[in-house]
Amino acid sequence: MTLTSIIIPTYNGRHLLQACVESIRQYTDTPYEIIVVDNASTDGTDAYCRNQQLMFISLPENRGFPLACNMGLQLASGDELLLLNNDVIVSHNWLSNLKAALYSSSDIGIVGPVTNYASGRQKVRTAYTDMPGFHSEALAANIRNPMKWMETVRLVGLCFLFKRTVLDTVGLLDERYSPGHYEDDDYCYRARLKGFRLLIAGDCLVHHEGSASFKQVYPTELQELVERNRKLFMSKWHLDPAHFI
Repeated sequence: MTLTSIIIPTYNGRHLLQACVESIRQYTDTPYEIIVVDNASTDGTDAYCRNQQLMFISLPENRGFPLACNMGLQLASGDELLLLNNDVIVSHNWLSNLKAALYSSSDIGIVGPVTNYASGRQKVRTAYTDMPGFHSEALAANIRNPMKWMETVRLVGLCFLFKRTVLDTVGLLDERYSPGHYEDDDYCYRARLKGFRLLIAGDCLVHHEGSASFKQVYPTELQELVERNRKLFMSKWHLDPAHFI
């Protein structure tokens, strides 16, 4: 079986990271490695990673999401690369279903799940109100079903699985979008320009808290940051990214 490198950038979110890692360990039934890239946290994240024997990179300062992802990608040894937000909780069959969608065709390059919190087509209506409820709902939702796969032009970077051939062809994330937002839109567009197709795996439901690190670091400037990076995307590609949502 192929190995998946799961890269988790984090900043002062040890409690989120712990829940994320525990869910991966409990619900992943296919070979994987976890690489945590810590953006100079001060909450004991490095000690947690050492205690849990996690592979991790500790940066001397907060360099943002795209650079952290890129450092993890360059360390990864997997056949597939998965960028995962630290505020995501996974559940039954999550990775095996994503991989089934990824390898369903040679020209599929990137796949993503459905979730409770995201922009665009990946957001679905959920009924749960707590984590036991989420795992119960995911048990029913995450039954492999190719009829629930949907081709798309955009995937949100909260849980972003792609083949190593995509990395080799498209390259790393564009760090000009640091500290983050629209680097995932940019990567999807670049992948499509190279002929790769994108799929939403509707048979993979994950829980997402939503912008946890950004809300912490940029409580008042978040919208300004989003707008700045939207303009950067438009300047680079002469396209409005809203066209893809």
